[in-house]
Amino acid sequence: MARKEYLRKVGDEDKIEFTHDGYCAADAVCWAPGRTIGNIAVSSEEAFGMFEGKSGDDAVLPCQIIPSGKFRHGAKRWYCKTHQIHWGTKADFAAASESGEVRCSNHLTKMSYVVNPLEVEFQEYEEIGIWCSLPPALSSDHIVRRTPKIHIHKRFSSNQKKTIDRDFDAIVCSYNQNWGLFHSSAITKIQVIPPAAFEFVRSIEEERPMSCVSCKKCGYPHLDLGDFANKPHKKHFCGNCGDDSIWSSGSIVSTPLKPLHDQFNNSNTYVVPDRVLDLDKYDGHRFDAWASTPAVVWTANRPQEKGIHVHVYDGAGRIVDDTFGEVLYKGYLLNRKALWNSMIQNTLY
Repeated sequence: MARKEYLRKVGDEDKIEFTHDGYCAADAVCWAPGRTIGNIAVSSEEAFGMFEGKSGDDAVLPCQIIPSGKFRHGAKRWYCKTHQIHWGTKADFAAASESGEVRCSNHLTKMSYVVNPLEVEFQEYEEIGIWCSLPPALSSDHIVRRTPKIHIHKRFSSNQKKTIDRDFDAIVCSYNQNWGLFHSSAITKIQVIPPAAFEFVRSIEEERPMSCVSCKKCGYPHLDLGDFANKPHKKHFCGNCGDDSIWSSGSIVSTPLKPLHDQFNNSNTYVVPDRVLDLDKYDGHRFDAWASTPAVVWTANRPQEKGIHVHVYDGAGRIVDDTFGEVLYKGYLLNRKALWNSMIQNTLY
């Protein structure tokens, strides 16, 4: 970080500028689990940080502080876009005077990151599915709690083998301005990070009212995470410019993934498969079972299957990998809702 040295006062400072000397610039997706941090939902900017690898959870990023109106008592305030907190309180000034650096109170927050993430482009001849990958609800092995990931499957037609079928730490989706999903013309990519995908899927499963509101000042879409995603509300806070007077017409959970999801015709249509699986017939084999989750994006020209997804293994290979309408285990039918609740309990967020 550049360090300021006080010489003398020549006037009031309206804008605080930073240089990024000592930091490497890279295209990256950054987020802090469980919180709304910076432009983690939609951004076309570069993230700056000391990235020691291609991915990690220990990036400490420099503050990016911009003017953000005034506090209620009339004093000027600023806003840190990186760590999503206002700056300008007496404690902020005292900390800056002591350290000689202007930093927000969240400047040491460690963030997860992916450098040069997979970019998904939507082509007419491709079938693309994007899901939030969660730990299994039921398994023959010990279930280790973990954070969500982003699962992608991609193929050129419904009759061909998938060209991609695996989990990623985070991805970006190319965005065409002709879609008209967002107000800001600066948006060129849509970042899909685990916390946003997780809250999006929970909102669908738990039937929370969901939409996407944009900031009237900067045009960026608003993202609710953590506690703000658990309870629908009318007043929202812009993570891009710090404006805290954004209102929706009704109480909602706001996420930029909603308009992306709705862009594709069959994203909201589901069918329960008529397939039945008796897991007891595979006694002695390893298995994992999940409640199937709704896709964040589903471009196929057919409904999504809603049921129970099961993997059965024979050594390292899978002998069962499908979604079933009914699954029997130890003589009882598994309950999809109970499996969903177990998946939530097994997820770190």
